[in-house]
Amino acid sequence: MADYAFVTHWRIAAPIDAVWDAIYGSEDWPSWWGDVLRVDVLARGDNDGVGAVRRYMWKTALPYSFTFETRTTRIEAPNVLEAHAFGDLEGTGRWELTQETALTHVRYDWNVRTNKAWMNLLGPLLRPAFAWNHTTVMRRGAQDLARHLSARLVSAS
Repeated sequence: MADYAFVTHWRIAAPIDAVWDAIYGSEDWPSWWGDVLRVDVLARGDNDGVGAVRRYMWKTALPYSFTFETRTTRIEAPNVLEAHAFGDLEGTGRWELTQETALTHVRYDWNVRTNKAWMNLLGPLLRPAFAWNHTTVMRRGAQDLARHLSARLVSAS
C-alpha cells in the first residue's frame, strides 16, 4: 500500500459557523461540492455525532473514482472534526477551522493509504498525478463551498 499525506488550506470570507455547518453537514455535500457524487449516513453516532459512519462516493479530476467510509472520532464545534477512513482509502482526515478577523481559515489534513490494487501497483509512477488530483478536487471544493455560502474564496492551496 502507498501512503499519502496531504495538507489543504482554504481561506474563505465567511463566518466560521457557516463554514463549519457546511463541512460538518457532509450528507449535503453532493448538493454543492461537484466532485462528491453521494453521501450515505450509515450510523448517526452519539448526540454530538462522534461514532457517525458515512459512505462517500467521489469522482475525481482523473478517470477514476473512490468509495470509502468514515467513522467520526472527534468533534469540537466549530473548530475540529476528525474521522477514520476505510475502504478504497484508509487513514485519517482532520478538518481544523479558525477565525482570522473576517476570514475563516480551513486546514484539512488527509493521511491515507490506497487499497486499490492498481493504485498500489502504479503508485510509484503515478504519485505526482495522484497528488495533483487531490489538490484539484480540494481546490474545486473550496470554490464550490464559497459559491454555496455566497462568500469570497480568498485562497486555496
